[in-house]
Amino acid sequence: MQKTPDQKWKEQIIQYRKKCQSILEISKSIRYVGLVNEYGTTLTGILKPGLTTLLSRESARNEFFLVSTLLTMRNKASSALGKMDHVVFRHEKITVIAFQRKEGIYYISINKNTSPDVVVKIMLKIKKII
Repeated sequence: MQKTPDQKWKEQIIQYRKKCQSILEISKSIRYVGLVNEYGTTLTGILKPGLTTLLSRESARNEFFLVSTLLTMRNKASSALGKMDHVVFRHEKITVIAFQRKEGIYYISINKNTSPDVVVKIMLKIKKII
């Protein structure tokens, strides 16, 4: 029996969720892992159990839209500058790492008090998963 497009999509989302779960398990410093599409819509996302979100639903939607727009528009410069590997946003309360891949943008938030060396190690482990 052939799978419907809806069944294929649901299976793909399950695979993305498993990747996000694997990323979340890399370090206790990781707060949130999500995958958003080029329009900033969340395909899947996981918040570390026991934590509260820092952003409201609307603020999170705006944040994901902004990051996806920024990275999508950056693609035009990639022919001159080379393919972008990742972007790091350092805020007062968290550090965000975004990886743009063909399936979307992996958006990972990390506790602010995580040392830069540990953040680099986390990034290297994430790259092996995605």
